[in-house]
Amino acid sequence: MTIQLRQICLVAEQLAPVIDDLTAILGIRSCYVDPGVGKFGLENNLMPVGRNFLEVVAPTQDNTAAGRYLHRRNGDGGYMVITQIDTLEEHQRLRQRALDQGVRIAHEHSSDEWYLSQLHPRDMQAAFLELEWNPTADFNGYWNPVGGLGWEDKVNQDQTVDFIGVELQGSDPAALAQHWANVTDLAIETDLHDPCIRFNNATLRFVEDHDGRGPGLGGLDIRVANRQAILSEAKQRGCYVSDDQLFICGTRWYLHDS
Repeated sequence: MTIQLRQICLVAEQLAPVIDDLTAILGIRSCYVDPGVGKFGLENNLMPVGRNFLEVVAPTQDNTAAGRYLHRRNGDGGYMVITQIDTLEEHQRLRQRALDQGVRIAHEHSSDEWYLSQLHPRDMQAAFLELEWNPTADFNGYWNPVGGLGWEDKVNQDQTVDFIGVELQGSDPAALAQHWANVTDLAIETDLHDPCIRFNNATLRFVEDHDGRGPGLGGLDIRVANRQAILSEAKQRGCYVSDDQLFICGTRWYLHDS
């Protein structure tokens, strides 16, 4: 079984200023706007981070799931951990594991070309976990949420290379890690300071809620190629925390040199 972290979704009260900060600071580029999210009362923008993707969504009307999430977590922040599964059989097995753990499916799509299961953030106790599969099973290429192909010329790794980790927070990190491990059928590892589980290309770290915002996706680990350019722009935009950390869209960004 292979689980690839293929996309991270953040939620913001206002889309444009967040996209402006992310593209300027991280040196990434917009590659796709999905009109399909309009049916959920949202607008979005997607940007490749290496061969994976960063999405930001924002409500365009009242009483949306994203709007309620913003209210619950007191502002912008992490929203979804979106994964690509290597086979349909594994997708279906993990979907059933989630149901067996009492996790509700918040939204689902199935067709010959694409299977998607969004696991409810309350039941996952931190954030949406989305399981996706498509027949190409290419972790470096075709990806349905960005329209398949046609995004490769927007990849820019001069400053930001890729995601390497996700920080999920809660009141009991060990119990939260165990829950995500049960759903994903992955072992908990303790070789880091915090309990973690490992996807094919990224580590999920489970930490205590120290910011008072409650359970959620609190931070992202990124590998960078030009730390100084990133820090310089972050300082100008008021997103600098330290030489190792930024704060953009209500999310902690931890920098790791290539």
